[in-house]
Amino acid sequence: MALEWAALGAVTAAEAIILILLTLPGTQGLRKGLIAVARTSLQPLLAVVPFALFLLLEIYWKYEHLPECKGPTCSVAEQDRHSKSVFKSQRNGILVLGALLLYWVLYRVTAMLVSLERVSNQLKNLKPSE
Repeated sequence: MALEWAALGAVTAAEAIILILLTLPGTQGLRKGLIAVARTSLQPLLAVVPFALFLLLEIYWKYEHLPECKGPTCSVAEQDRHSKSVFKSQRNGILVLGALLLYWVLYRVTAMLVSLERVSNQLKNLKPSE
């Protein structure tokens, strides 16, 4: 189980790093290479979407089938374990939603930069002809 979350965390970190590098000001010289890296990494990173949705369904199933710990029959250790499980599920849910959101933002930023570069090239081609 922990390997799934470690893989999702690594993919989310990679998405965040690529996104930070793309949007970092002052990287005009590296921009073309960064856009190429982002475009080539988008297709393999698309695998995070069904994987994250599967993990989100797993979190939901665990949450729905979590035994409730109420009343005098529940010891302090069981209450602690129950609350840790709930917190872990919430943390994992945030990780899943973060991975999906970062992928979408990376996709949109890359598409925007590609279209911006295309328009810039068209402007360069039009200026000498005037």
